[in-house]
This record gives sequence, C-alpha cells and structure tokens, in this order.
Amino acid sequence: MVFPIVYKRVLNPSVTLMKIEAPLVAQKAKAGQFIILRVNETGERIPLTVAETDPAAGTVTIIFQKVGKTTLLLDTLEVGDALLDFVGPLGRASEVEGFRHAAVIGGGVGCAIAYPEARALHENGTKVDMIAGFRNKDIVMLEEEMGRVSDRLFVMTDDGSNGNKGFVTVKLQELLDAGEDYDLVIAIGPLPMMRAVAELTRPYGIKTLVSMNPIMIDGTGMCGGCRLTVGGETKFACVDGPEFDAHAIDWEESMKRLTQYREQEHECRLMFEQRG
Repeated sequence: MVFPIVYKRVLNPSVTLMKIEAPLVAQKAKAGQFIILRVNETGERIPLTVAETDPAAGTVTIIFQKVGKTTLLLDTLEVGDALLDFVGPLGRASEVEGFRHAAVIGGGVGCAIAYPEARALHENGTKVDMIAGFRNKDIVMLEEEMGRVSDRLFVMTDDGSNGNKGFVTVKLQELLDAGEDYDLVIAIGPLPMMRAVAELTRPYGIKTLVSMNPIMIDGTGMCGGCRLTVGGETKFACVDGPEFDAHAIDWEESMKRLTQYREQEHECRLMFEQRG
C-alpha cells in the first residue's frame, strides 16, 4: 500500500504543505497527534504532526520545514507521487475540553502544529487568542487559516517588518499585563521559545502545555530515543506526549539531546545536496 500526494503548496521558501491520501489515518487522527512517514524503502522514518484532516476526502495534511535530508527529499515529490509509509495516528490527542480562555502560541514552523490546537479549542467553545511569531514578514504563513480559528490573532516579527516587532513572549506579557485571564497557554515552536513561555507563565500559575519533538525512531516507546525528563520522571514523547506540562520539563536536558546528532545531520544534508 502506498500513500499518494494529492495536493502540494509552498508556504514560504523553507516550508511546504502536502495533503496525503490516507483514509484510515484521516478518520481517527485528532489535534496534537502525529504520523511517521517514510519516503521510500531506503529512507529514514520521520515524525510529522497532523496539521489537518478531511475524513470525507480521506486526506491528511502535513506541513514540514526543509532542514534535513529526508525533508529535502520529501519536498522533491509532487502531486501524483506517493509515500511508501504513512503510519498513525500516534501520540496522545490534545486536551481541548473544559477551558474558558486560551492563548495558543506558535513560533515559525511551530505554527503548523499550533493551528490545529487552536482550531480544536475554538470548536469546543474556548475563547482563543493566537500569537504567531516569525523572523520577518516574508516567511509568515497560515495567517488566514490561523485567523479563522481564533478570536484574536497577533502576528509578531523579530525585525518588526510587518509592523509588530517583538518575540511572542512580548505580546503574551502585554496581554497578561492588560488583565487577560487565561486558564490555558499552549506554546509550540523552538525549544528556547517554549522554555521562555514556560518561565513567563510560571509565576501566574497558568496551566501551560508544550509539544515536544525530540529525536524519534519507532514511535511506539520501544527505542527510547524520544525520552525526556518531566517532573523528575522519564517520559517518552511518542506515547506519553507529545504534549507535556511546560513547567515540569527538564529543558537543559532536552536541548542537549536535540543537538547530539547535529554534525551527522549536517553531513547527510550536504551529501544529498551534492548529489543534486
């Protein structure tokens, strides 16, 4: 069985959206869950969060950033091509019920994961403020989609090129200072950003969740590659997460583990690019 690509869209120079025909996954996947795909029989397995599903059409939307060999290879495929493996849904679905007012924060490509979180909360009747952060206005993506699933959308840029300068934490602090009473904050993006959000909300006692994306191989908890420490205990992102209490994560450990194969990843990318 193969999984055809039925739609492809470039969101910015480094980020691509694809819709994959995978009816069984489309019927069951929920916000916060992910899939593991393999492009071909010699390819590696990589996890990607489910951005959206269309059960009627039998499609699953994935969004990926071209950062390594496999995502570069994936981006060479076009509509009509197919993936060899597309396994899921994996992981635990997001907590979306019982919240009154949430701030959903996405950083860069993390907005692709924050978007379905905001949509699920919005559909459950939660008031949603969404804060999206990018380096500059030229790489802003999913602005229309995020606007549809939030009561208020704030798009921030590091350089202020869209008229709103500052990190996502700047806007979150402004909202808290203005008296916004959130009972949930979700932050998804680079580890330093998620850590900064966690430290900002800690003194307020606001429930804060982050979506962790450590190195992952099998997606079933067997390999132990995605382990992290939460509240002093070992957890596995693939089966215990990917969402965790941001105030309980050992951030130093997580950052070290995420970069331990950086040299090998760089070498693989160079080899792929040199082969053309």
